Amino acid sequence: MSANVGSADRIIRIVVGLVLIVLAAIGRIGWWGYIGILPLATGLFRFCPAYQLLGIRTCPMNKPPRP
Repeated sequence: MSANVGSADRIIRIVVGLVLIVLAAIGRIGWWGYIGILPLATGLFRFCPAYQLLGIRTCPMNKPPRP
């Protein structure tokens, strides 16, 4: 399981996830707001299973070490 979520994508996922969870917790939106757990988790772990299936990678590839 290698990282496939880049920095900007990661920040967006964490912010959106937290906003959805907070809005659901305070009752502004319905229980469906807890779906924010998914973008939050993918942002924290830097891995998105959907990206893996689709072959998408928003983080830079690791360069091999120089000799």
